[in-house]
Amino acid sequence: MSGTMERKAGHDEHHSVGELVGQATEQLSLLVRQEVALAKEELAEKGRRAGRGGGLLGAAGAVAYAGLLALAATAAVALSTALPDWAAVLVVTVVLFAIAGVLAATGRAQLRRAAPPTPEQTLGSVRADVEEIKERAQR
Repeated sequence: MSGTMERKAGHDEHHSVGELVGQATEQLSLLVRQEVALAKEELAEKGRRAGRGGGLLGAAGAVAYAGLLALAATAAVALSTALPDWAAVLVVTVVLFAIAGVLAATGRAQLRRAAPPTPEQTLGSVRADVEEIKERAQR
């Protein structure tokens, strides 16, 4: 009879297979939800960066267009008037192209930071989770 009592006490200390599977399922479900949330957050940040980069490139295009118009005005003035008038317009044109260059470089840098559009942190975290699960399964 004491053997039966010892067995029951030992059995009560251990969880059943069903309980362990239930706990593992809950933990895996929580882990998957957390990884999905992390991926969403990471992709949203990359989307914001791409939006800023695209906006800056759009601004660069608009300023470059204004620069081309100014360059056309410079050529017209240069052909019809004396040096000081067209020289002033040329200076404005150079400044506009310089601004366009800075905007384009900044926009390009933003787009490079946003690419590739994969949630790299999340993928690394999932890989680490898979490795941990493999190690624990082999024990």
